[in-house]
Amino acid sequence: MCGNQAIASNHGYTIAHSPDADDIFMYYAIKFGWITSPYTLHNIALDIETLNLACLEGVYDISAISFSLYPHICQEYVLLRTGMSFGNGYGPKMVKRKGTTLKRNFKVALSGANTTNAMLFKLRFPHAHIIYTNFLEIEECVLSGKADAGVLIHESILNFSSELEVEVFIWDIWQELSKGDFPLPLGGMALRRSIPLNRAIILEQILTKAIQIGLRYKPLLSSMLLDNNLVRIKAGELEEYLNLYANESSHTLSQIQFCALEKLYEIGYNAGLYSKKIALNNYLIPKEYQDIRYS
Repeated sequence: MCGNQAIASNHGYTIAHSPDADDIFMYYAIKFGWITSPYTLHNIALDIETLNLACLEGVYDISAISFSLYPHICQEYVLLRTGMSFGNGYGPKMVKRKGTTLKRNFKVALSGANTTNAMLFKLRFPHAHIIYTNFLEIEECVLSGKADAGVLIHESILNFSSELEVEVFIWDIWQELSKGDFPLPLGGMALRRSIPLNRAIILEQILTKAIQIGLRYKPLLSSMLLDNNLVRIKAGELEEYLNLYANESSHTLSQIQFCALEKLYEIGYNAGLYSKKIALNNYLIPKEYQDIRYS
């Protein structure tokens, strides 16, 4: 896993995540100084497709990514066992204007070519004409007629115009493609392989602890996020959204989540989207090193 390059200056590392409420919640325990770390950690908040593209260039030490991107960066980054967003009966929604009928080659607004929702959408609707835009602009694209439909992500799934209706749930597409009872893999965290293994283990533990601490003090952290205008939604919606995407299933990768990811990568490989199969165990931080080192 380890490379020869020293990528951190003054023992500091960048943690890039999206500005949506679940990522802010999961990592602002670090920003607020609630977590003790031997390394300086620098939070950077950017939209998920910007982060996906940055990871293709190896820009950040630790970054949120769309799970569908990972096979394209697996030689440069390991996938972390923490900081995951899965849908379980919910997820992104494709909306259209009420009462309209979509043609076979309808125009759709998506949040980025490398997002998981885009991957699943394209497998289900191969003839659609895609416009890529910032996720905050998708609803307006549909309302203005720039696109016939759009896939809403993040907090937009909770509250959108009454002029729109849901055409299809990405969750349903996932169920059709996976043919199993798996949670919907959306996004996770990746760490640059050139970080020394002993540090990578500590960093993964820090990120895990940040989420666990956030969940333990959820009312306080949520209040601080709202008071500091760090989230785009109000208190009621924040609680609802965090219950979906920043919960006890977010801090430690479970076996069913592991299987869901392997299924996602199997679907992608079989569709010709990836050049090789991903055996996920080979792309996680080998934690057994720590047990051997301190035994």
